[in-house]
Amino acid sequence: MSRNLVIGDIHGALKALKQLIQKINVTPDDHLIFLGDYVDGWSESAELISFLMELNTTHNCTFLRGNHDELCYTWLTQNTYNSDWIKHGGQATMNSYAKKSKEEIETHLHFFEGLINYHIDNRNRLFLHAGFTNLNGPHREYFEKLFYWDRTLWETALGLDAQLEKTDCRYPKRLLIFDEIYIGHTPVTRINKTVPINAACVWNMDTGAAFKGPLTIMDIDTKEYWQSDPVHLLYPQERGRN
Repeated sequence: MSRNLVIGDIHGALKALKQLIQKINVTPDDHLIFLGDYVDGWSESAELISFLMELNTTHNCTFLRGNHDELCYTWLTQNTYNSDWIKHGGQATMNSYAKKSKEEIETHLHFFEGLINYHIDNRNRLFLHAGFTNLNGPHREYFEKLFYWDRTLWETALGLDAQLEKTDCRYPKRLLIFDEIYIGHTPVTRINKTVPINAACVWNMDTGAAFKGPLTIMDIDTKEYWQSDPVHLLYPQERGRN
C-alpha cells in the first residue's frame, strides 16, 4: 500500500535521511513530500541535494522551497551572502560545495529552480515550508518569500485558545481554509519538543535536525511517525547549527 510521507527540515543531514528511508522501507509507491531546508547545518548539504535528485528518478517526490535553499541558491548564482547566513549553517554548505565540480553544481541549480512554494493535495491539505499571511489563502499571497520565511502562521496556531470555536468571528481565518497544513521552518525544540506538534490544523514537522533533535518522517494519513537518531550523534565531530 502506498503512503503519503512528509519529511521535515534536513539541513545537510544526509545520514539521518538515509537512516529513515531504510528504517521505514520507503518504496517507489510512496509519495515523499519534502518541506524544504535541505541545506545549511551539517556537512553533507551538496551530497544531500545529489541524493535527492537521484531519489527523484525512482520515487514520487514533491520538493518544497525553504528559506535556506533560497539563500544557498543566491550564493551559488550571485556569489553573494550575508554574515547571518554563514552563522546559521551557510559555512558548512560552502565547504560542501567546494568539493563539487562546476558541472555538478549546474545540475543542482536546476534542482533549486524546480522547487515549489506550496503544494495542495486532493484532500485539501496544504504543504509549505513556513506559512502565508493572505486571509484568502496562498494563491492570493502578495509576497512570495513569506511561503518560506513566515512564522506568524505557526505562532497563530500555537497561541490559539483551544476552547475557541471555529464559528467564532475571532477564529483566525487562515486556519479555516485547509483541513490540515504541514510546515517546517520553526523548530519545535523552541518549545522543548522533539516530535511533530499539532496546533489547530497545523502540523509542525521541524523537530530540530539542524540542532540536537532528530529528523522526522510522518505518514500523514495515519499520523504514525518515525525519527532518526539525534542528528548531532550522527555527526559527532561537527557542530551543525548548535
